[in-house]
Order: sequence, then structure tokens, then C-alpha cells
Amino acid sequence: MTPPPNSLEADLQALQTAGEAAIDLADGLDALEQLRVAYLGKKGKVSKVLGGMGKLPPADRPRIGALANTVKDAIQTRLETRKTSLQAAQIQAKLQAETLDVTMPGVFGPQGRIHPINSIIDQITEIFVGLGYTVADGPEIEADYYNFEALNFLPDHPARDMQDTLYLPNGDLMRTHTSNVQIRYMKEHSPPCRVLAAGRCYRRDTVDATHAAVFHQIEFFAVDKGITFTDLRGTIRAFVDALFGDIPIRFRPSFFPFTEPSAEVDVEWNGRWLEVLGCGMIDPNVLAAVGYDPEVYTGFAAGLGVERLAMVQHEIDDIRRLYSSDLRFLQQF
Repeated sequence: MTPPPNSLEADLQALQTAGEAAIDLADGLDALEQLRVAYLGKKGKVSKVLGGMGKLPPADRPRIGALANTVKDAIQTRLETRKTSLQAAQIQAKLQAETLDVTMPGVFGPQGRIHPINSIIDQITEIFVGLGYTVADGPEIEADYYNFEALNFLPDHPARDMQDTLYLPNGDLMRTHTSNVQIRYMKEHSPPCRVLAAGRCYRRDTVDATHAAVFHQIEFFAVDKGITFTDLRGTIRAFVDALFGDIPIRFRPSFFPFTEPSAEVDVEWNGRWLEVLGCGMIDPNVLAAVGYDPEVYTGFAAGLGVERLAMVQHEIDDIRRLYSSDLRFLQQF
């Protein structure tokens, strides 16, 4: 028996009404997908209703077909709208479940730490920059002229021996101090100048609790008219106070080829005196070597052992600990 067109129209409209109502009540994406298959699938309810279109009179088929497409589009639109709504609700529920409680204690991952040597260099640099000094740098592989000759080292000075200095096959050497920066800077700049230089130095030294073959040094020097040893003492006292506080220091007469007069400075550490720097007034021969008139200009210079300062500041008993890469040691800083 052929179903009347009016019956098919009523069935399609009833399917649209029931489908939209069911879609609105769907409480999840899985339920929504089941409704899509139930209504719009190949074996769905709309397809079953349309199965009777072949028995309709030809004149009624276009109208019923158009109505069927309208019902499909309406159900599909309602499905997409409901899907968007459910997805938004799902995201909102997830966000609420993962909301950060700012009152709860935080969880911190492991962080890198500044090595004591780098820390000391940074602190000293900040101190001297605050005193008006300029930071300069120089090469670690150096020519004899900048490391020795211009600094008033005589040709037969023991520091030039192979036993104390690391020479390269081409005649250059690994700098034994950062004083090479002093020569290079003064050759390129006119006085007055106040300069700080930090870096690695190399010597053929026996490694023990207070000596290393590779070590860090900081050089500072000042050249101007009328500079005296009193200015040097005041600068060192201000530096030690800024780095360590008011601890006892002492100056001992000494000798360096590039300064005259010269002194070594000790700080009191754990009940004994520890040498931390050498200093003095820049020798007139050094000033003349860089083109400064020693009759007009004077200056002072000092070299600091960074490792020894780190040992004093952190009460480290062996310089070798600074290079051990022992995390148990490094994590203390």
C-alpha cells in the first residue's frame, strides 16, 4: 500500500520535532553521536521514512524530497549547535578542575647556581664599576712583549723560564697574569684611566690547597696626575670593606718588576693571614713603555687572586674544591 503524501509529511515533521528535542537533552558527545546515527545514518529514522518516496505519485516527490532535506538540515544544524555547546561545557569543566590555587605552596624545579668564582668576579666588578672603573679584557694567548717586556721584566727574570711559564711552539705564551690588559689598554688610551680586567691565567705551578696551574685573576689600575700610594691604600681598603666587611688587612713590602714601591696585601682568615693580592705604584719604565710621561703621570696597579678571595668569603679550605665539579659542594652556594 502506498503511503499518502500527507502521512510522509507528518512523519518527517514529527521526526524533526522529536530529533531536536532529543538532541537538546543529550548530555554528552557520545550520546550526541548516537542520535546523529539514529536520525541521519544510512539506516536512520529519516532514511526509513524516505524509503516510501518511491511509491509516491511523481508529482508529490519533489515536495516531499524538499521537506526531507529541510528536516535533515534542521537536525544537522541542531546537532552542530549542541556539539559546540557540549564541547564548551567540557572545556569549562576541565578548566575548573585544573584551576590553580594560588594559596597552595608552589613546586620549584632544580635551578642552576652561580659558581663561587663567577660570583666573586661579578661582585668585584660591581664594586669597581661603582668606583668609576672601566671594564676591559685581553687575550689569554699573549706575546712576550705584553706579558713581560713592557711590564719591565728583565730578559733573565726567572718568571720567563720554562719552569714558570707555559710557552707555545710559535713563541707566544699563556698569559701569567692579567697585567697584559694594562699594557694593551694604556697603549690605546690616554690618561686619566681607571680600569678593571678579569680573566684566566696560567702558570706551571704545583697544585696544592692554595695554588692552581690555571687560576683567575683580577687586575685594577689607575693612572692620572698626582696619584699616590695613599690612593692605592684607600682603594684597597674600600674594596675589602665592600666585599668582606671590616676585617683586618695588612700591607707587606714586596717586589714586582712592574711596580715600585710594591706590597702584598693579606687578610685575616680563620686566625691566620692569607695573601689575596699584590700591588704597588706603576713603575716609571712601564709608563714610558706605553708612551705616558712618568714625569707628569703616576699610577697604581693591583692583582687579585679570585680563588683565594672566594676561599675567604665562603670559608673554603682547599682551592681544589672550586674545580672538583662536586654537586654536593656546589649546591651550597
